[in-house]
Amino acid sequence: MVGYVVRRLAWMVVVLWGVTTITFFVARVIPADPVGAILGPQAPPEAIEQEKERWGLDRPMHVQYVRYIAGLLRGDLGVSLRTRRPVLQDILYYFPNTIELALAALFIGVVMGIGLGVVSAVRSGQAVDHASRVFAIVGLSMPAFWLGLLLLLVFYYNLGWLPGPGQLPYYFPRPPRVTGFLSLDCFLTRDWTALGSYLLHLIMPAFTLGWLSTASITRITRSSMLEVLREEYIKTARMKGLREGVVVIKHAFKNALLPVITVIGIRVASLLEGAVLTETVFAWPGLGRYATHSFLSIDFNAVVGVALFMALLYAACNLAVDLLYAYLNPKIRYV
Repeated sequence: MVGYVVRRLAWMVVVLWGVTTITFFVARVIPADPVGAILGPQAPPEAIEQEKERWGLDRPMHVQYVRYIAGLLRGDLGVSLRTRRPVLQDILYYFPNTIELALAALFIGVVMGIGLGVVSAVRSGQAVDHASRVFAIVGLSMPAFWLGLLLLLVFYYNLGWLPGPGQLPYYFPRPPRVTGFLSLDCFLTRDWTALGSYLLHLIMPAFTLGWLSTASITRITRSSMLEVLREEYIKTARMKGLREGVVVIKHAFKNALLPVITVIGIRVASLLEGAVLTETVFAWPGLGRYATHSFLSIDFNAVVGVALFMALLYAACNLAVDLLYAYLNPKIRYV
């Protein structure tokens, strides 16, 4: 197992280097001027040239690449042209907001997805099975930004049941930043009013992001459960007189869990990456919104830094899923 982990970590380094290289050169070969985009169309050519020289953008591309890789080996992702702060600092500042949103969405996806998948498999061919499959298809087909706009239109604009975009109303003072996680900061500072408002603001973006996970988890749970429920040991358990709930949960679901874990592990990284559109629609100040603004302003260092960070998350989640596989199923051996 140790040798397997070491090899996976080595391959992870290769993958991250490839992502960094591809993103770096693609970002620089596009016909765009990041300095001109940031300074504006009225900036004099002399000011643009001075800024390019300041950021090293006047040097050959291979020189910029070598300097960037050298800085990367020191843990330096460069400085954002837009915010004028280190990219790593920006990522660490915005990422906690994305984690909170992704965890809330994952909770919704796992609870609803596994519940609907199990019920759909047990009641295969019945009305609840058909309804859950329609729900899964609609969830996989509907874009996140469209669902987000629809929820805002209905529950914020028309009904007024839920607050609008953002984490807190504009007139709310934010609690002191302690951990970077707004919910924890509200709890630690005992700002219950801000905490309640924050949780209300979290409902729509979390549901929007979680519905996609719900759909995929429902489908894989149903498929895996149907396969396990046909096994002979399930029939034997029923013949012994065990209650149906015990047969389904203790015997069937436990053995159907491995494919579900794979999907959940993939969805964790997808939720963090998929938050780009959701955070933009709901004005959620997370890493996805930061990435969107970086793309639109052609902020080279921020674009490469976010891409590298997302690739690291995907690789780490895949490795964690493989190790969890071996833990849950002792028959699995990695060599």
